[in-house]
Amino acid sequence: MDENLLNEVAASALAAGADAAEIAFAERQSLSVTVRLGELEEVEREESRDLGVRVLIGKRQASVSGSDISPEGRRKLVERVVAMARLAAEDPWVGLAPRDRLAKGPAPDFDLRDPTEPGPEFLEERARAAEAAARAVAGVTNSNGASASWSSSAWRLVTTDGFYGAHSGTAFSLSAQAIAGEGAAMEQGGEGRATRWLEDLPTPEAIGAEAGRRAVAALGARKIPSTTAAVIFENRLSGSLLGPLLGAIAGPAVARGVSFLKDRLGSALFSKAVTLTDDPHRLRGMGSSPFDDEGVANHLTNIIDEGVLTTWLLNSATARQLGMETTGHASRGLAGPPGVSASNLTLQAGTLDQAGLMREAGSGVLITSMFGPSLNSNTGDWSVGCSGQWFENGELAYPVTEITVAGNLIDIYARLIPGADLVRRGSADTPSILVDGLAIAGK
Repeated sequence: MDENLLNEVAASALAAGADAAEIAFAERQSLSVTVRLGELEEVEREESRDLGVRVLIGKRQASVSGSDISPEGRRKLVERVVAMARLAAEDPWVGLAPRDRLAKGPAPDFDLRDPTEPGPEFLEERARAAEAAARAVAGVTNSNGASASWSSSAWRLVTTDGFYGAHSGTAFSLSAQAIAGEGAAMEQGGEGRATRWLEDLPTPEAIGAEAGRRAVAALGARKIPSTTAAVIFENRLSGSLLGPLLGAIAGPAVARGVSFLKDRLGSALFSKAVTLTDDPHRLRGMGSSPFDDEGVANHLTNIIDEGVLTTWLLNSATARQLGMETTGHASRGLAGPPGVSASNLTLQAGTLDQAGLMREAGSGVLITSMFGPSLNSNTGDWSVGCSGQWFENGELAYPVTEITVAGNLIDIYARLIPGADLVRRGSADTPSILVDGLAIAGK
């Protein structure tokens, strides 16, 4: 669906009674293949083209989406959304993005599209190779399968303020899940990666071998008594520790007063060794785009700069509500008003690798799996179920399971030490993280 058709939909919305309109179009193709125990288990192909229409009438707004993009389908969408907007409650903060903040000129090329379009046979071969590598690891007794996938997506946005923008990209992924041990002593381990370009993925053999290694490493896990000790969150999951931070600095949460950081803008939350960047223009970045989902030009931001919280994540509506300017973090699907999100997050690396962090801490737990997090968004009290490896004298000692790590995130952030083992794994990349003296609930 080209720019002219989107502009026609926008014009139709104005003719039907809207004061302003925002038209989005998303197109996607994908192919995925799953194998298990050496046999083909599933091949799934998807193709979709969907249109989203958001209109404003005074201070009322409504949005709809649909997959029927025929002339009749577009007409019905416009009629429906305008009728909905007339009945909606007024919101004093709604509106399109400020014109002077809209992205202008040709979109830069962030190298997001790999021209390779693999067939099912190619993906099946890679999935088989990954699973075979996992099953070849000594101690692996079974498999939960392996999957390989490819997708291609495109996004276009038009507004009645004259904005038009488009971006597109591809994604390749590969994952494997291995099982080690027998009966009640079985443990699982997995590994998976996703990249924009096929050439940037690890080999199937590396993916499978890591899945098998992680399953075997968890065998013989023990329950430990409750204690207070150092905790290291390994780099593949340490970003989960920062997820509540993003929620707490999101404009909607701050505006509603339901954020444990609502009064901390400009404060030192972390040590000076901590800098957290958000870069929507990273080459081949999984979250890269030339503008946000309101068409606002986006840019590199140090969300945490040498420990200091520098910004909220704002779209146009929450910026108005807070008396501030949008930060270019609007995020939306095809229906519903814009929310906010980050793009490509990076917690900048420290000086010690994971082994160095263990030596620094002496003894504690290296967390390798997390599940069931709980957060009080008003206070920052946080807990999460975990399993991992106990270490003594800086060396791994034995696997542990069924523990819960808990604390207040304001206190945790103040004592957080980033490691040096930063690996690009997706749109939120962090090294291993050490936090000393956390409460650990065990048996």
